[in-house]
Amino acid sequence: MGESNNVTEFVLLGLTQDPDGQKALFVMFLLIYIVTMVGNLLVTVTVISSPSLGSPMYFFLASLSLIDVAYSTNISPKLLIDLLCNKKRITFPTCIGQLFLEHLFGGTEIFLLVAMAYDRYVAICKPLHYLTIMNRQFCILVLVVAWVGGFVHSVLQIIFVYSLPFCGPNVINHFFCDIFPLLELACTDTYFIGLIMVANGGSICMVVFVLLVISYGVILSSLKSYSREGRLKALSTCSSHVIVVVLFFVPCIFMYVRPVSSFPIDKPVSVVCTIFIPMLNPLIYTLRNSEMKNAMKKLWCKKLDTKVDRIRMSFMLNMFISNSKATDRQ
Repeated sequence: MGESNNVTEFVLLGLTQDPDGQKALFVMFLLIYIVTMVGNLLVTVTVISSPSLGSPMYFFLASLSLIDVAYSTNISPKLLIDLLCNKKRITFPTCIGQLFLEHLFGGTEIFLLVAMAYDRYVAICKPLHYLTIMNRQFCILVLVVAWVGGFVHSVLQIIFVYSLPFCGPNVINHFFCDIFPLLELACTDTYFIGLIMVANGGSICMVVFVLLVISYGVILSSLKSYSREGRLKALSTCSSHVIVVVLFFVPCIFMYVRPVSSFPIDKPVSVVCTIFIPMLNPLIYTLRNSEMKNAMKKLWCKKLDTKVDRIRMSFMLNMFISNSKATDRQ
């Protein structure tokens, strides 16, 4: 932190100053957060508990769901609390921590989406070598690399922001701590640092997005040799990935591939990135995936039947004990 820094906390302006609007947003975002947690955890538990979902694709999908849980939890609870408070304060260390976690989970998700695209490429273009290439050790290594890549990206962001002097004002025109709103509050020229941020975050989004588009183009072109049934199955799986990639990268590119400045549309775009996308990911992957839907039905119907059987056995045992006591009294 710079020597001239005398800011110990920031004030977040939030999404709106209207009390009725804040209450409506609280209800909406609370429901979205609950759906996000339930949906992503349901996907994770289903993949872990279902032997039929043991392929690398579902291993990465469960990892993506856990990242979405963490990413959403880093933003949504603070936002929900602020919607009920008149003064939306966040301490400097908490702000830096939120910024670090946001880019850690976001960067990791970017690299994980690359891994998921590569998994689909191998499965469709090299099906005979799929299990050999995408073995368990390789998948774990790819996941570790994704987390390391996200960590390095986040650390680079934090190093530059933490070294900036903040001497006031301390009002952030946003609902969470992000790079560009913080750079606008720094008591120094941030043009060069802004370029570094764009080179770090924006270039990653742009380059990875272009590579993913090219990879899915290669995959689609290779489907010409498939049968109609195989082509439809592959398209169903790839279309889910493409939808998620577009939903994730288009707002990301808009937010970080540009000069350091704020626009009125930044807040709605950030809401899409941090609130809606983590909720939509499990819906997109489950509603368009018959294997996932069937595994969920089997797993949770089995758990429900087991619970019903336990309740029935407990009821019968209590009845037996009651009858035994009645017989003993007679």
